[in-house]
Amino acid sequence: MAPPLLLLQDIRLTIGATPLLDGAELSVSPGERLGLVGRNGSGKSTLLKIAAGEIEADGGTRFLQPGATVRYMPQEPDLSGFATTLAYVEAGLAPGDDPYRARYLLEALGLHGKEDPQTLSGGEARRAALARVLAPEPDILLLDEPTNHLDLPAIEWLEGELRALRSALVLISHDRRFLENLSRATLWLDRGTTRRLEQGFAAFEGWRDALLAEEERDRQKLDRKIAAEEDWVRYGVTARRKRNQRRLALLDAMRRERREERRAAGAVKLTVTEGETSGTLVVETRGVSKSFGGAPVVRDFSIRIRRGDRIGLVGPNGAGKTTLLNLLTGALGPDAGTVRLGANLQMVTLDQRRAALDPAVSLREALTGGRGDTVFVGGAAKHVVSYMKDFLFAPEQQNSPVGTLSGGERGRLMLARALAQPSNLLVLDEPTNDLDLETLDLLQEMIADYPGTVLLVSHDRDFLDRTVTSTIMAEGDGRWVEYAGGYSDMLAQRGRGVEARTAAAKQPRPKERERATGSPPPGTAEPKRRRLSFTEKHALETLPARIEKLTADVAKLNAILADHELYARDPDRFAKATALLAKTQAELEAAEEQWLTLEMLREELETQA
Repeated sequence: MAPPLLLLQDIRLTIGATPLLDGAELSVSPGERLGLVGRNGSGKSTLLKIAAGEIEADGGTRFLQPGATVRYMPQEPDLSGFATTLAYVEAGLAPGDDPYRARYLLEALGLHGKEDPQTLSGGEARRAALARVLAPEPDILLLDEPTNHLDLPAIEWLEGELRALRSALVLISHDRRFLENLSRATLWLDRGTTRRLEQGFAAFEGWRDALLAEEERDRQKLDRKIAAEEDWVRYGVTARRKRNQRRLALLDAMRRERREERRAAGAVKLTVTEGETSGTLVVETRGVSKSFGGAPVVRDFSIRIRRGDRIGLVGPNGAGKTTLLNLLTGALGPDAGTVRLGANLQMVTLDQRRAALDPAVSLREALTGGRGDTVFVGGAAKHVVSYMKDFLFAPEQQNSPVGTLSGGERGRLMLARALAQPSNLLVLDEPTNDLDLETLDLLQEMIADYPGTVLLVSHDRDFLDRTVTSTIMAEGDGRWVEYAGGYSDMLAQRGRGVEARTAAAKQPRPKERERATGSPPPGTAEPKRRRLSFTEKHALETLPARIEKLTADVAKLNAILADHELYARDPDRFAKATALLAKTQAELEAAEEQWLTLEMLREELETQA
């Protein structure tokens, strides 16, 4: 076997009072494909940063073969200081690297290289960061959650690109299918130490469960032995003094071992608060259409959704999944056609942007609405600290501001808030973002057992396969088609996966071809240059302030409706707030879509100028 390119041994790091890493190991050989897994907060990202040389451990050794190249992609890439995305990617190249590969990767990821890094969305910044680490084709590639904020076409493209690379790969991801397809070995980081399985992620969970079961058996044996020794201390016949002292010392050592043992982190306890039973018909649409800026997002779409259905919406970014979701729930009105909502609906929405979370409020206030220390779950009162523990929050975190939480903790907090509200219709927009695999398991089980109806937007293929009964697929040009079953069933029926929405955009525009060849395309006349109208310019200038105000209004209304006693205390106010929230969300969605359409038009006109 070839010697490792990178070796971490006995890595120790303490943050606060508890050691985060306590003897962790990592070995990466040439061409190896290693999945690094563990609970949120277990130290996976920290271990990857130590491997990349970004931070130093308190103890242990890091060895990198002389001349070996390492490229590291963090969860939140920093593009500051660069004028364009191309400049950012090219800065990651070393002398002798192919400069054209930077352009190829940016174009393959849906970017043209001229984007201002300050204006990029989270998904676009991640695409640029991927291009930067892939372009040099390093000896070792360290990727921390590379699929976050990527759509299905980009995820499947990235899988193919990583398979073709000769680089060794260490990968952190919550996307099961992605891990299964790429890993050949698995490193489990648990309670500060690492254990290695020489098989891919597909075999990991069975192996992990067997280890935990064996650990529990050993713990029970130790407990029985301690109990027997304590019984001897209390009631045993006194023998030679030295022998007694040895047994007492042994008992003390066993007690210390039991006391200092780090137990595996508990599981998140997901309990959904069921609302009243809805009618058999939940949503019915007939010939629904919706366009923005003349571009059809939904065209002539009809569907009947019944109680108990679990519907997945899939498609590339920008296809209009959130728009269709808002049409189905009545938050957005159609341009044509009808939307009929069933009787007695109690809807709870989990927003992918975590927009309803005020970063300034405490964790306790976010869960209780700032009223007391009680959360009502499943019709029963529960102390907020006890409810926090169900979602793996420590009691001392109750007064911590929401803004200090990690991405995974914010995801768990949104789940805790959503599941405490009575519902018979769950609307989940990218619920898997930032959740660890164990929490995803429990969320999947909760959805499977949920007696109501679920509308789910997700790019996680495995999660879709495990949860939905049918899949609505964006076919392009505003057409949406429903397929029976999950994502894999849709693939089998459709014969192909999700294509990128703007595949045609990767081809040079006529003006770009003219720049490249020095002459316009044959048989074409120079078109009259289009400019933004006064109305369009005014809208671009004023829409951001309007969007900010509408976002604040939505947050205030959500805070009002977070009061679980509001309906019983003041049903009229509850009804008015609910109606106003739907109206405000629709206005916000329309304003965002209008701004996006105008901004894209402005960029296109500037490119053609």
